[in-house]
Amino acid sequence: MEIEYRKLSEKELDVFIEMRINQLREEGAKEDIDLKPALLDYYKRHMKDGTFVSWVALDGNNIIGTSGMSFVEKPPYFGCPSGKIGLLSSMFTNPNYRRNGIAKELLSRIVNEAKQYGCGTIQITASDMGVKLYTDFGFEHNGNFMQYKL
Repeated sequence: MEIEYRKLSEKELDVFIEMRINQLREEGAKEDIDLKPALLDYYKRHMKDGTFVSWVALDGNNIIGTSGMSFVEKPPYFGCPSGKIGLLSSMFTNPNYRRNGIAKELLSRIVNEAKQYGCGTIQITASDMGVKLYTDFGFEHNGNFMQYKL
């Protein structure tokens, strides 16, 4: 198996979005709207302005793994003096390709993107399946994270 890794291009967004939706389904998300138009709009805008980047894994011409990083900025704080934060998302590997190091390689590449952007921290809401990958990589739990849905 010869896996190729490269940055996501706009022409691959339809497949990328399908994989993102599959990831959300696998994580148990309630599917009550058509999310595709909003995802397409988000990715196009943020890829263009450089605040979203993704690495994908391919077997031939087929995308078999995805990663994504959104960059946001908030006031600097002691744990992140740059104020630049990477929000990790879209980590998904086709079930037929799991346990081959693909997610680890994608994670390494996307974390490097956050370093290059100047991020002081990376955050993720990890699925149960992803916790081991992130913990082994060096991510730590932050018990302070809370959310308020509008």
